[in-house]
Amino acid sequence: MRMSRYFLPVLKETPAEAQIASHRLMLRAGMVRQAAAGIYSWMPLGYRVLKRIEDIVNQEQIRAGHIPLLMPTLQSASLWRESGRYDDYGEEMLRIKDRHGRDLLYGPTNEELITDIFRSHVNSYRDLPLTLYHVQWKFRDEIRPRYGVMRGREFLMKDGYNFDVDKASAIHSYNRHMVSYLRTYERMGLQAIPMRADTGPIGGDYSHEFLVLADTGESEVFFDNSILELNLDGREIDFDSEASCRAIVDEWTEPYSRTDETHDESLFETTVPEVRRRKSRAIEVGQIFYFGTKYSEPMGATVADSEGRRVPVHMGSHGIGVSRLVGAIIEASHDEKGIVWPEPVAPFPVGILNLSQRDSNAEAVCLSICRDLEAKGLEPLYDDREERAGAKFATMDLIGLPWRIVVGSRGLAKGAVELTRRIDGESETIAPEHAAERIAEIYAAY
Repeated sequence: MRMSRYFLPVLKETPAEAQIASHRLMLRAGMVRQAAAGIYSWMPLGYRVLKRIEDIVNQEQIRAGHIPLLMPTLQSASLWRESGRYDDYGEEMLRIKDRHGRDLLYGPTNEELITDIFRSHVNSYRDLPLTLYHVQWKFRDEIRPRYGVMRGREFLMKDGYNFDVDKASAIHSYNRHMVSYLRTYERMGLQAIPMRADTGPIGGDYSHEFLVLADTGESEVFFDNSILELNLDGREIDFDSEASCRAIVDEWTEPYSRTDETHDESLFETTVPEVRRRKSRAIEVGQIFYFGTKYSEPMGATVADSEGRRVPVHMGSHGIGVSRLVGAIIEASHDEKGIVWPEPVAPFPVGILNLSQRDSNAEAVCLSICRDLEAKGLEPLYDDREERAGAKFATMDLIGLPWRIVVGSRGLAKGAVELTRRIDGESETIAPEHAAERIAEIYAAY
């Protein structure tokens, strides 16, 4: 992609309303533009990151055996009245009427709608277990939307729902989700800690939030520092094995880790050595729930068990804040110059800077590198603008592409271009014809 033909409305000044790093940098990098309080248009650069994150979420859900579908943004109020949540949910729910006077709502979540789908089509325990999910826009009418996409009113969320014949099967679904989420966040370059959490308006007996440590986080969290040493490191996981999933869940939940809502100071002090006790701020990027028959009983979602009896199914719901993750990643990975994208979620894998725009040889080399990268399935962002070198470097640092290839007349005279890593500024010189191969080798790991 040539930058001269791309829509990248970067800002030189930081808008006054931006209070945290991710909001400032997303506005300055031309990733989003506010349409109304807490509602944003996703500009081309931001949309590319959003899709990268969504792709990883989808891949890991499917890997875990979950089935995608798509439910509407508008839901009938009658379903929420069946479950008893229509009046309980509060003013965050946007309630509307259509032209016939029927009550509708803009869905903040989909427990009722997915239960209605299930009860209409599934009748036997032989059809279980079943987990359905979708990635869909949601709306919650926050009283004080702030921090950009971190606490907006409209947001993109993956929400999944499991249906199981009994509690033991449903707990395996819960564990399977925890493991799949750990894989998902790790692939994005994030360390998201599962923490015992309050169930809130969703309800249920079990819940864990996934939190990324950040000074700007809204949650106060308490944890055993040993949990920061854990990682899956690409290990193979049998999601059908209850024992395999349980072992990983035990590994991550054995160290103390709780949000302020469930924190037990006495337990914290007696079970965690003082040298390992940590208190921090953190950003919530996902949450999983087991809530048993909370929705299936009032809504009549039952199946015939092995003895022919009708029993209510056991359910859970599991959410990942896809759009919120864009902000969370920036909060966890930025410096004074701008964003520092981890490779798996970067909008472009590499930026190419032509510092000798009027040199036909430099232009030819840049285009050759672009073609070589595209042949390997990697689309670069080529800064071919008639701009001074400093402006080009500043823009590339701001938008945070993980790698940069600098092409200039002086370097070409020596048969070389410069390859620089954004995260630490380390550079190496390389022959132009080997540049694409080097980038491809880097990205093969992801």
